[in-house]
Amino acid sequence: MIVIHRPAQVTRPMGESLDRTVLPPGEPIPHDALWIDLIDPTKEEDRLVEGHLNIQIPTKEEMADIEPSEILYHENNARYMTARVLCSSDTDNPKLIDVSFILTERALVTVRYGEPRSFSMFMARAVKPGGCRHQPEAVLDGLLETIIDRAAEILGTVGTRIDRLSQAIFENEKQGARRAASYRVALRSIGRKGDIISNVRESMVSVERMLLFLSASMPRPQKTAGYQSEWRTALRDVQSIEEHATFLSSKVQFLLDATLGFVTMEQNDIIKIFSVMSVIFLPPTLVSSLYGMNFKLMPELEWEFGYLWAITLMVLAAVLPYLFFRWKRWL
Repeated sequence: MIVIHRPAQVTRPMGESLDRTVLPPGEPIPHDALWIDLIDPTKEEDRLVEGHLNIQIPTKEEMADIEPSEILYHENNARYMTARVLCSSDTDNPKLIDVSFILTERALVTVRYGEPRSFSMFMARAVKPGGCRHQPEAVLDGLLETIIDRAAEILGTVGTRIDRLSQAIFENEKQGARRAASYRVALRSIGRKGDIISNVRESMVSVERMLLFLSASMPRPQKTAGYQSEWRTALRDVQSIEEHATFLSSKVQFLLDATLGFVTMEQNDIIKIFSVMSVIFLPPTLVSSLYGMNFKLMPELEWEFGYLWAITLMVLAAVLPYLFFRWKRWL
C-alpha cells in the first residue's frame, strides 16, 4: 500500500499541514507528494516510487542488515537510513520492526512492514493546522521526534509498572501455593518488562546512529540550517532515554534477583522441613529396628512392660530432637 501525504490544499491560518490519501492501484504518484509511506509494498509499488524519484527502494532483507554501510548511506543525492522502531508495545508480544527513511530533495519515502503507533501518532498531528511544515526534512524531523516521544512514553509506563511490581513482590503476604504462584507470575512479568526495555534501548541506539548520520551528511544551505539544531536536541533526548533505559534495566535485574532469592528461601524452608522430619523420625526408626531383630535371646521379649518401654523410647527419641530444634530457634 502507498499512502501519499501532500501539502494541504486549503490555506489554514494556524500553520501548514498535510493531506493524507491512499494511492489507488494504477494511479501515478502526485508531483507534489511530500511524504510517500510504503506499507508492506509490492514489487510494482516499489518500481512506481523508484521511477517517480529516481531512487532504489531497499528490500526487507536489505533493511534487516546490521552493517552501517548497508543501512546508512548516501546515493544519487538521496540519503538512505534504516532504524528499528517499536511496534505492538501495548501488547504481550512487543517487537521491533525495521523502517527505512529515504530523504530526497522532493520528498521523504518511508518503507515499513508493520504499524508502529508512532507513525499513526505523527499522521494524526500532521493533518492538523501547524502540524508539519511543507519540507521533506520537516516530515523526517517530525517522525523522529514522535518516535523518540513514544519511546519515552513507553519507558515511563514500564517504570510505573515496575514500581507496582516491586511493591507486590516485597509486600507479598500470600502463603503456600498462592505465594509460589505469585512469584511465577512476577517472574513472567519481569521478563516481559525486560524485553520492552531492551527493545526501547535498541530502537534508540539505531535512531541515535541515524541522527549522527544526518548531522554529518546534510549540506549546509539555508534550507536545512534550522534542522541541525533540532537534530542535536533530538540526539540529546535519545541519549537521556538510553540512560533511563539503563536505569530501568538495573531495577529489573534487582527485582529478578530479589524474586529468585525469595523463591530460593521458599525452597530452603521446604527442604528444612523435610530435613527436620528426617532427623525427628530417625531415632524412633532405630529403636523399632532394634526390637524388630529376630534374635532368640532378647531380655525384653519376656518382660511385662517391654512393649510400653519400646513405645516410650520411640516417643522420647522423636520429641527430644524437636525440642532441641525449637530451643536453637531452627524452627
